[in-house]
Amino acid sequence: MTLAAAATPLKRTPLHALHIALGARMVPFAGYEMPVQYPSGILQEHLHTRTQAGLFEVSHMGQLRLAGPDAVNALEALVPGDLSGLAPRQMRYTLLLNKAGGILDDLMATRLEDGLFLVVNAARKEADLAHLQSRIAGAATVEPLADKALLALQGPAAAAVLSRFAPSVAQLGFMTAIETTLEGIKCLITRSGYTGEDGFEISLPADGATAIAEILLAQPEVRPIGLGARDSLRLEAGLCLYGDDIDETTTPVEAGLAWTIGKRRRAEGGFPGAAVILRQLTEGAPRRRVGIRPEGRAPAREETPILDLAGEPIGRVTSGGFGPSVGGPIAMGYVDRRHIAEGTALALLVRGVARPARVARLPFVPHRYRRPHPNPPLPGLDPRIAGEGREGAA
Repeated sequence: MTLAAAATPLKRTPLHALHIALGARMVPFAGYEMPVQYPSGILQEHLHTRTQAGLFEVSHMGQLRLAGPDAVNALEALVPGDLSGLAPRQMRYTLLLNKAGGILDDLMATRLEDGLFLVVNAARKEADLAHLQSRIAGAATVEPLADKALLALQGPAAAAVLSRFAPSVAQLGFMTAIETTLEGIKCLITRSGYTGEDGFEISLPADGATAIAEILLAQPEVRPIGLGARDSLRLEAGLCLYGDDIDETTTPVEAGLAWTIGKRRRAEGGFPGAAVILRQLTEGAPRRRVGIRPEGRAPAREETPILDLAGEPIGRVTSGGFGPSVGGPIAMGYVDRRHIAEGTALALLVRGVARPARVARLPFVPHRYRRPHPNPPLPGLDPRIAGEGREGAA
């Protein structure tokens, strides 16, 4: 970190005072002062979200509005997802790509009647805004929603809790949205999240966020959850963290995100890096993101070298730690394509010692998203993300 960066004051989210009142331990994250945990600790926060409902503040994420009759087509030229196939109030996980097929960011795009609502990563929101403004100027307007807060209510009890205040959310299918009110405050609510559990994300005016958070936290099923448990929950769910598991040097195929490339987009191309990505879809990528289960109790952290059984380097860990629901260490990383089969024996070089591990099935715990019923999955939505198989992201 440069001296200038160290001297830059951290930004505060709309719930900063509430986090302090709840006893949160605050840490720097993506330029913000954020709660990493509350007094009960990361382990209990993680397990509570898996069994009840956890409330996260994610207002540090970027919220953008793309408006105009050509907004959908304009964004489609920058991502591999099929956005024109979305009906209003449907949403899709997609990727901003560079000319080499590398991932500039991953984001959620929700189609509205007059454009798109986007949620992008906190560390990339300024770069994403500049990228979008420079490439779709004239086709659509790009508006940062700086006056909005973003809350995530996640866990098996989330729907029961939220429907007490907005009964219509109970009927939402996974990856769909509704505009409604909570206690008189206008909100855009999506049935989505990043824990592998059923849940919702709530975009609302920043000045109303504390009131809504306090109402939700007053429900017996709900506890506040910090960044520590958010990370362990998404890792167990096999979901990528931008900057660690995916970045400008990784393609969707390498990252195990080929399902984000819609059938029509595969046939037509027309997105950045299409030549590289479509070739990898046909021929395979030189490396792939895989799940890893270390043997024993020692976790393998980010940047841990991955070796084959002859001791030769074949990749590195990108995310790793203890999985509270799994009851042991888990990790994700990239390995040479010859070593991606489930059950392949590996070694992890932890503190200079080669420790045994195996390639594992992702996700480490089953996804429990609410699948649309009785309707089939949304067009272009990988069934895995709806809880029917291995991987997904939201």
